[in-house]
Amino acid sequence: MPLVRLPVALARLHWATAPGDVLDMVLPRAAHRQRVGDAVAGAGFERLGGSRVRRMRTLPDTVGPGMRMLLCGLNPSLVAADAGFGFAGATNRFWPAATESGLLSRARDPLHALLVDGVGMTDLVKRATRGTADLAPAEYRSGAQRVERLVGWLRPGVVVFVGLEGWRTAIDRHAQPGLQSSDFGGAPAYVMPSTSGLNAHARLSDLVAHLRAAAALSAEGR
Repeated sequence: MPLVRLPVALARLHWATAPGDVLDMVLPRAAHRQRVGDAVAGAGFERLGGSRVRRMRTLPDTVGPGMRMLLCGLNPSLVAADAGFGFAGATNRFWPAATESGLLSRARDPLHALLVDGVGMTDLVKRATRGTADLAPAEYRSGAQRVERLVGWLRPGVVVFVGLEGWRTAIDRHAQPGLQSSDFGGAPAYVMPSTSGLNAHARLSDLVAHLRAAAALSAEGR
């Protein structure tokens, strides 16, 4: 298959397996080593050596060519990892905000978001945790490098970071919500507040407005 289709193929494999499962994969060879490695890690697999990989308790990226937007969360919660889609917590307002804004036409379905709405999803850190307090700054910085390579490869219209914590830790500790002054991987970068129910400072209407503003940036670039 074309290399740009590999992430979705790996995502489907992720959903068809369980945490801890070990698989043999025949992957593209050395000419695309970095991109293949990033795709495997982004799909939630740990390489064990040779052709063997282990499926981790996390979420797979849903990314591909032609994305009008790439949404980047901080990291999967354990609830999200077990549900198979991001922002799965009962009080998380991402899906209501995304559907109310018109960005997505179906809630809680990341593959539909990619294939129908042109919106991909990834995370700064692939390791699932109970909360972001369990993450180290180095994990954010390493994850930002992977996401930057992903953006440079697949060229989404805009990349949106959901939650300021990761961006401030990895990129700019003084950043404010909104369009950032510098591109990220060659795409406009937009940072919005966390959609977690714990973030009482951001109302649902605020989150809707941020997603609409980010979508408008993508439309302007076309």
